[in-house]
Amino acid sequence: MNQRKDTYRAALQREPDAAAPRHAKVARLHTRYVRVTIELDPALPEGLTRWAGPPVSAILRVGAAALRPLTGTP
Repeated sequence: MNQRKDTYRAALQREPDAAAPRHAKVARLHTRYVRVTIELDPALPEGLTRWAGPPVSAILRVGAAALRPLTGTP
């Protein structure tokens, strides 16, 4: 039983070192009835830009092409 406790304590002490390279942004909401913690991955802005960039730029190009005849500029 003591060996199991020692192994468990050693594992608890090692765990933070393995998770240290990634620092997540943490937002907490505490109310009387609800307690919410949201952790955001630091790579989220990169992934979001990579995922949403091409559709947004395509919409901007289509909008510019649609407005060009209305403004009369080439």
